[in-house]
Amino acid sequence: MTNFRSPTARSHNRTPVSIDVMVNGVLNFVDGRITDLSEGGARIDGASMPARSRCEIHYAGEITYAIVMWSEFDRMGVRFPYELAHGALHNALRRARTAAVAETPPPFLGHRGPVFGRRGLS
Repeated sequence: MTNFRSPTARSHNRTPVSIDVMVNGVLNFVDGRITDLSEGGARIDGASMPARSRCEIHYAGEITYAIVMWSEFDRMGVRFPYELAHGALHNALRRARTAAVAETPPPFLGHRGPVFGRRGLS
């Protein structure tokens, strides 16, 4: 059996973020907010451009190029032609992932699993 991977399948974990960006299409600049980010792409709320169009994402003085994969009235999903491996967006992604791990509460230490028999009575 062949391991088939759909061309639209995601190979990166998405991370919830809130990053204000400026998106540059062919004719206009639009303010948007990245709400979902991975090394391979992003969801941008507040901006919408035609599917299959190319755009630039301006953040922290840097430009990241992207291709619009889907678009709705007030949001769109983009794919990066090259994986994020450095730069301002990559650093924001790393910070968001580190913060998500730090916010995970430790397991409740007083919780005991189900106990059977007389061992649970001590």
